[in-house]
Amino acid sequence: MHAAAAAAPTERFAARTAGMTASEIRALFAVASRPEVVSLAGGMPNLAALPLGALAAEVADLVQREGEVALQYGSAQGVPALREQICEVMALEGIRADPDDVVVTVGSQMALDLVTRIFCDPGDVVLAEGPSYVGALGSFAAYQARVVHIAMDEHGLVPDLLRDALRTLAAQGITPKFLYTIPNFHNPAGVTLAVERRAEVLEICAAYGVGVVEDNPYGLLGFSGRTYPALRSLDSSVVYLGSFSKTFASGLRVGWALVPPAVRDRLVLAAESATLCPPSFTQMLVSRYLSGHDWHSQIKTFAEAYRDRRDALLDALETYLPDGCTWNVPDGGFYVWLTVPEGVDTKAMLPRAVTARVAYASGTGFYADGFGSRQLRLSYCYPTPERITEGVRRLAGVLEAELDVMRTFGTPTRPALGPAPARNGPQSPSPHTP
Repeated sequence: MHAAAAAAPTERFAARTAGMTASEIRALFAVASRPEVVSLAGGMPNLAALPLGALAAEVADLVQREGEVALQYGSAQGVPALREQICEVMALEGIRADPDDVVVTVGSQMALDLVTRIFCDPGDVVLAEGPSYVGALGSFAAYQARVVHIAMDEHGLVPDLLRDALRTLAAQGITPKFLYTIPNFHNPAGVTLAVERRAEVLEICAAYGVGVVEDNPYGLLGFSGRTYPALRSLDSSVVYLGSFSKTFASGLRVGWALVPPAVRDRLVLAAESATLCPPSFTQMLVSRYLSGHDWHSQIKTFAEAYRDRRDALLDALETYLPDGCTWNVPDGGFYVWLTVPEGVDTKAMLPRAVTARVAYASGTGFYADGFGSRQLRLSYCYPTPERITEGVRRLAGVLEAELDVMRTFGTPTRPALGPAPARNGPQSPSPHTP
């Protein structure tokens, strides 16, 4: 037998697969989905408020009237009518766009993966907030890009720290390919980039020749009724990623990228090689939904439901958690970012939390550099307020047990980082907190 034929399949893998590992959050889902476990881990939208009867009728009519088109191959760039409607959706955030510059994708995760593919070679540097979206970190790792985190505070990414990082990299002869940012209701940190910082962030990146990729799945889900201006509305060179997963239905997997004309053709070619074309059926269903239903009111209904769940989570945190815990107060989106007392390792504690029938996402999964062991992400989007309250009560019991052990056997040694922050109020989700 030839040696090549006898080789194990793993010996033929490309070198880039070495960095492809299951994220901590994805690995948790199988356990967190058990009915006895209160899952505050996954960011699943709550679809109970959708008009499912009306949508069922829409699906039947779509198949009956336009089935031969909806069930056929389509354009790699997406259904033209939907691309026009996407421009109307983005206009709510101040974006003026041409449908020709919109590329429909199978969820915005695909758009992010394609953008990384066409811009990043192995070893390239990408800037991202610290912490950052786990799906983005997975794409960057898959294409062997190196992530440099930029810390945030309660007002989002800190421009001075962005400038410092770019200055340091420039001194090493490194120009990052782009800054990846989630400016609104950040995943996982829950903070929003202050409006007065947005132009400054763009100016800093432009000065160093660095592109900007804006990921904005939560932008229309604010709790105050305010819609923030997109970075793309301030600079037409920004690559903007959007999705209907949070404002309509995540299972349809319809997202998009709005890109400058110079990027569009490469992105379409990359999309063709990945999927040939996005499913026409789901695109046409989304298009019908946008044209025939009051989707503005539906988004408002979603936001109100998520606000009630956020309030339940914040009330429970205040009621049950031990002293030394801090957390932010998000004004939209799905997430609260929690910092636990000194000495507690949220990754090590997670199995004990699952045993106590509550799940969360450990902060370490949201960093590319090993930070985040004192943080965790709590998602309030899916459970009912009553389940959220019970989940926090269980989590508090686990934390109390951890602290009891520390008081008995001593706190693990950690580097001194100054005084602990106040118990409640905005908490800086900084990578400098180990």
